[in-house]
Amino acid sequence: MDIIRILFAIILPPVGVFLQVGIGLHFWLNILLTLCGYVPGIIHAIWVILRK
Repeated sequence: MDIIRILFAIILPPVGVFLQVGIGLHFWLNILLTLCGYVPGIIHAIWVILRK
């Protein structure tokens, strides 16, 4: 299942974070990072997914 989340994190970072933690602080932070730049959103999403 982590492979699917990582693929979503690369394509749409907030979706990958949502699948991992739901709607919470990390989800909203990832949306903000993705709006500021696509790469920071991807890095944060992968970090959230691999952290657990």
